[in-house]
Amino acid sequence: MECGLRGTPCSQSTVHGVHGLMAPVTQLLPSLSRVYDAPSFSANPTLVVASGGNVSLSCSSPWPRGSFHLLKEGGADVPQYLELTFRRKRYQAVFLVGPVNTSHGGTYRCYISPESYPYLWSQPSNPLHLQVTGVYREPSLSAQPGSLVQSGDSLTLLCRSETGFDRFALTKDEELRAPQRLDGQPSPNFTLGPVSRSHGGQYRCYCGHKLSSTWSAPSAPLDVLITGMYEKPTLSAQPGPSVSWGENVTLQCRSEVWFDSFHLSKEGSLAPPQVLHLQDTAIPYQVKFTLSPVTSDHEGTYRCYSSHSNSPYLLSQPSDPLELLVSGPHWYLYVLIGVSVAFVLLLGLLGLLLVRHRRRGKGRKPGPVRPPLPRRSPCMLSWKTHRLRKTDSWTASSRLRYLTTLKM
Repeated sequence: MECGLRGTPCSQSTVHGVHGLMAPVTQLLPSLSRVYDAPSFSANPTLVVASGGNVSLSCSSPWPRGSFHLLKEGGADVPQYLELTFRRKRYQAVFLVGPVNTSHGGTYRCYISPESYPYLWSQPSNPLHLQVTGVYREPSLSAQPGSLVQSGDSLTLLCRSETGFDRFALTKDEELRAPQRLDGQPSPNFTLGPVSRSHGGQYRCYCGHKLSSTWSAPSAPLDVLITGMYEKPTLSAQPGPSVSWGENVTLQCRSEVWFDSFHLSKEGSLAPPQVLHLQDTAIPYQVKFTLSPVTSDHEGTYRCYSSHSNSPYLLSQPSDPLELLVSGPHWYLYVLIGVSVAFVLLLGLLGLLLVRHRRRGKGRKPGPVRPPLPRRSPCMLSWKTHRLRKTDSWTASSRLRYLTTLKM
């Protein structure tokens, strides 16, 4: 797109050049382009832009009359002309790019042409490579052997992502200064070391593809802390390093020299160190880390460090190690676990029996229905009873006669 210094509309020839349909005149007549020096070209605030964000491209030149031209390699819709100013004897045209998407990523250059020779373009400006982030899912960033590293040692930052990415980039302290470029490498492992003061800071990583201007969203920040910068503090436990399960313990980190921040780390823990800031300015300078209630997870070896808040990534030498021992009534924890397991097993057994009972009930076939017996009248019952009694008495008398006959 071309924008005249007096705000004149863009010419058709420049629009064609932007879309790649017509090459700039300097490419056709390179000898003439030597007459006009290349303009200056810059971006604000940065060339690494999150998807949906904005960036301004500024093209400036000392030529008093002429037009500015903005081209993108590969062709794309050109940004709209935003502002024209005159500062320090230079004319400046500003182009707004955004809200950016994947099509905006790529390499831009600007040119200037005098008003009397609109088809005679200057040398191309320095290239600006615009990179768009947030196109893919963010990776994760971790440190091996850990983010707490002694000055002079080495560590490796691992950028883990979904499969299919072959380009990885690492940035440092983005909150303080935005990265101007993501310089990727094929390996997701970044080795730092031997580390010094300059390596302390907050890191993020990105993943992308070769020959592409699009990147993933940044990983969560990872703080790399460099130890060994100052004298070590002292670490103690109150009421003592041996504590019963469920009780409270206070780890006290103190220093005779002024520091306003203290860090507590546990050996073997993947969690970042706990940080407390100084509240009381009385000597000795100290803070208290409270562990409550204590469980078996708190058992282990602790160290503390001191630092200044204006240099939060530079820590002192580690204190002498403090081993915290957790003892006491573990038995009721085991009883609770045993009762819980037994209760779960009982519920499972009852459920199994209930299912089995229902299946048996469904498998039974109903038998034939018997007709109800006829009711008998009281008269019939009395007649049968009288007959039975009569029969019984006759039988008894007959037996008596028979026995008498045998005796005779």
